Amino acid sequence: MDRFSYTRRFLHALLLLGTVNAGCATASLADGEKAQTPPSDPTPLEAQLDTSTALQPQTDQAAPGQSSESLVNAPAPTQPQTDDTVPTQSEADEAAPARPQDEIPAAGQPETSESPPAQSPDNSPTVQPPTDSPPTALQETDQETDRPALSEANPSIMLTGRVWRAKPGIVFLKTPVGLLSLSSKTTLKALPASQEVSFWIHEDHVVVDVVKRTDGALVHRYLTGPFKRDSADDTQLIRWTPDGEKAFHMGAHERALASRKNGESVTVEVDGRDSVIGVHDLQFDLQIGQVATNGSKAHVLLTGTISKLKSNFIFFRTPIGIVNVNAKIGIKNAKVGQILTLHMHDHHVVADLSASADSALIRRFVTGPLEFAAPDRASVRLWTPEGEQTYPADLGRSSLNGAREGTPITLELDGQGDVVEFHRMK
Repeated sequence: MDRFSYTRRFLHALLLLGTVNAGCATASLADGEKAQTPPSDPTPLEAQLDTSTALQPQTDQAAPGQSSESLVNAPAPTQPQTDDTVPTQSEADEAAPARPQDEIPAAGQPETSESPPAQSPDNSPTVQPPTDSPPTALQETDQETDRPALSEANPSIMLTGRVWRAKPGIVFLKTPVGLLSLSSKTTLKALPASQEVSFWIHEDHVVVDVVKRTDGALVHRYLTGPFKRDSADDTQLIRWTPDGEKAFHMGAHERALASRKNGESVTVEVDGRDSVIGVHDLQFDLQIGQVATNGSKAHVLLTGTISKLKSNFIFFRTPIGIVNVNAKIGIKNAKVGQILTLHMHDHHVVADLSASADSALIRRFVTGPLEFAAPDRASVRLWTPEGEQTYPADLGRSSLNGAREGTPITLELDGQGDVVEFHRMK
């Protein structure tokens, strides 16, 4: 009995032990299957962090103080870029210097196989200027380069001058070709050195623009010419400007201009709204004493009769008055009574002499920088109103001996255009 009971208990224990082991095995298999089953959340925390890191450049582009170009050109960071590493504007400027996109080296541009970061709509002009904008150094504006070229009207002048001396009612300006003075009893009360003057003559019209040297802002504009009303509106005055003929409202000054006759010369001051804001007297005096230096902008075309010679100075009477010319600019053996036509184009000068207005040319003097037309130096090339011309240098070997290209010279031609002599300017 005891042995049977013991055996029964032993079998019962074995059965119980087997049942427990089977349950543990079932539980282990279920856990294993669960470990191999994809998680219910398709984006675990690590994946979410990777996604936010990949999108970080777009977030950083929207951050203030960083331009789109700095993100395109800057090298890729080794660590994910966060808001704590967003560079300041000055750092962005250093990373991406201000220059057009077509000058950026290829190494700094993103690979075409990668999708570039989205461009921010707020592109800073300091960092990424438009490619079609010219450099600031070339805007001088040239202000003059945007204007239409003056036709070959005679007389015609286009000069820019800076204040040399000034007092109320009179100002002396240094121009590339000499001294220009402006005087008036009713205006020009003050003209500081921070301003410069652009001076135009076109036949019987004169334009004087006073602008700030820093930004080219217009301070005064004076227009002189024959009085002429607009045929469509007699309250408007027609005036020639470097941009063509324009109509200006006389406004409150219509009464002051009512007594003017058609064709009578009158000077008015106008504003940027094409309105007359003053009626003045304005005189000028031009002394041509030098050839403009290389790179200077100057235009002069005048014809007149030589009325006086004194030392090295030639006084000739022109439609704009008596102009004083220094003969050292390349005019030789001029005589009183001769007709002088003076044509200055930047740093070139051509002077024509004839006995009278209806007679043939006696002499032509062509002045400009020496330029040989061929390596053997057998000919020279000089500018003329008819275009660049080439002349044999045989008669100038002694004068040109040792002269370097760029040295100012004067070529003397006879009435038929043949070379008479070469002169070195002193």
